[in-house]
Amino acid sequence: MNRITSCELMEWQTAGRSFTLLDVRREAVRAADAAVIADAHWLDPESVLRWKDSVPRDRPVVLYCAHGHEISQGIAATLEAMGLDARYLVDGFSGWRDAGRPTQGL
Repeated sequence: MNRITSCELMEWQTAGRSFTLLDVRREAVRAADAAVIADAHWLDPESVLRWKDSVPRDRPVVLYCAHGHEISQGIAATLEAMGLDARYLVDGFSGWRDAGRPTQGL
């Protein structure tokens, strides 16, 4: 399964690379954090079967959850099995924030 580090994701953003960034944290966790990575779109991880076919196939997709474990890895594996270039963010949103990377409010 593909993964991406916060450093690599920051490089992609800085370079203006075309990709889809999906926040798949549980709704309550996302609300408690009250912040996101810039340009991320939130999709309810519990509804993945409803939205998985709407993810653009023409560019890589990066998913992040709270800690980069079960949720983002599982959804990345599902999308990868569908033929998408899907990656999960190592250490998730908490790792991104702990590394001092920029966030924006909800």
